Amino acid sequence: MRIWTYELRLLVRARIALFALVLLGALSAAAVIAGMAEVDRQRAAIAAIATPQAEDIGTIAAWVDKSKDAGSAAYYSFHPTWDSPSPLAFAAIGMRDVAPYILRVRALGLEAQIYDGDIFNPELALPGRFDFAFVLVFLAPLFVIALLHDLISGEREAGRARMLSALPSARGLWMRRVMLRFGLLFAVLCIPFAIAAILSGATAGAVIAICAAAAGYLLFWIALTLLVGQLGWSSVANAATLAASWLVLTLVLPTLAHVVISQTVPVDQGAEIALAQREKVNGAWEIPREETMRAFYASHPQWANSPPLPAGFHYKWYLAFHQVGDESVADRVRAYRGGLEHRDAMTRTIGWVLPSVGLQALLTHLAETDLQAQLAYQDRIRDYHRRLREFYYGYLFTDRPFGKEDFARAPRFNTLLDPPT
Repeated sequence: MRIWTYELRLLVRARIALFALVLLGALSAAAVIAGMAEVDRQRAAIAAIATPQAEDIGTIAAWVDKSKDAGSAAYYSFHPTWDSPSPLAFAAIGMRDVAPYILRVRALGLEAQIYDGDIFNPELALPGRFDFAFVLVFLAPLFVIALLHDLISGEREAGRARMLSALPSARGLWMRRVMLRFGLLFAVLCIPFAIAAILSGATAGAVIAICAAAAGYLLFWIALTLLVGQLGWSSVANAATLAASWLVLTLVLPTLAHVVISQTVPVDQGAEIALAQREKVNGAWEIPREETMRAFYASHPQWANSPPLPAGFHYKWYLAFHQVGDESVADRVRAYRGGLEHRDAMTRTIGWVLPSVGLQALLTHLAETDLQAQLAYQDRIRDYHRRLREFYYGYLFTDRPFGKEDFARAPRFNTLLDPPT
């Protein structure tokens, strides 16, 4: 223990090493605080839904109650959906920074509503928001390089390398120095994260998994630094080589991989799906209503015995052609989603070769902020929208009056996570 204490004192006497450790600890703490602030802001936004939603529905209900028209209720009522952040979302904001986590939907065509806030393909290989994942993936390697690039070359340049190598415990000496630097880097990096994760209610397994991944990532860069140090170059040459390696492994190669994936798996933009759906909906005004209703009843035979349409406008025809519009782009939606999932799978495969890509993919997966989490939220929206439509269809296709009290019977969105209160 005494020899470890001596090595620690020797390390902290080097002002650059001490400054690097303090700076990394400060960056880790700042990233965690920034991530928690962003997650708190998102939770506050979700919690704030309830009050204006109740006011909106109250105003609409008072107006609809005069006509008892279910179609007006379906047309004017917006229903909130939300995707509450997981306890670890603060560590890797991921797609929550670019994709909507709150979406108010109506019982009209859903695809245009979803893809108005188009999904961005997850840029797992590129820098993003300043959070713990950013500090770990992109900044921590620089501190590894700063602390270890001259571990051997510095002693050689000071004229002590031969003497140290001649000691009977030379191998143990170098191992202690490496492990001490690894332990300090790991501590200043992960202690702020672990404290925040505990305060956020994260599971022990997830926290341990992220800390283990962080340790593995640090060890990779330590191994690379030691490998370069064995080449016998000067400290300056070691630092330059390692800095270039950092640039290539964390920025250049991931960016090139992203370009290759984008070219290999072309994916249309979600906005194009929204446009195609709107064109189909707008075109319904120009074709016979009976043609629209036949298409609707083909996929909704339970309403085929509905009373015939009156001479004038009727909302069941209006909602029917919105649903037909959704069905007309169903193949494009499946292709779009399949393309995104294929890109995501390729990115994760590349992560086995590029540690920076793999680590960031792992962090967003554990934090439930990756593409799969966003698609799962969309699935919940689609399920909720289906229940909404069926609720209003029950009134529209049977000509039942819809009064103020019926608004309370409308389905409510729910998830496995906490809803707004």
